[in-house]
Amino acid sequence: MNNGCICCTVRGDLIRIIEGLMRRRGRFDAIIVGVYRGEDLMFAGRVRAGFVPATRREVFAAIQRLKTAQCPFANLPEARSGRWGEGLTAEKMKECVWVRPELVAEVEFVEWTPEGHLRHSRFVGMRVG
Repeated sequence: MNNGCICCTVRGDLIRIIEGLMRRRGRFDAIIVGVYRGEDLMFAGRVRAGFVPATRREVFAAIQRLKTAQCPFANLPEARSGRWGEGLTAEKMKECVWVRPELVAEVEFVEWTPEGHLRHSRFVGMRVG
């Protein structure tokens, strides 16, 4: 299986999972979140913090049946990964496995960066939406 990224859309503090799964060393690594600007879904960042082993297994199991081939984000790939590696370049996108938008996750974050990415994000929970 490819490495990949779980992708989500921001709705206040609610994030709707759109497409993907990220695996690192054979296990789930991060969700990728986005926000709608008009009708376009824009990439907002990856969320790694806040997951415990049981939650990682739950999210991984829930998305397996939702896989799809298409990336939903209008602003991807990004030209560079950024100062702290928060960007999602074409090279990093090769590691993504996208999923359909049927799950909702709650994500906390401190603020938006000037590039439109979440800063210090943390996974809080997941529910069917």
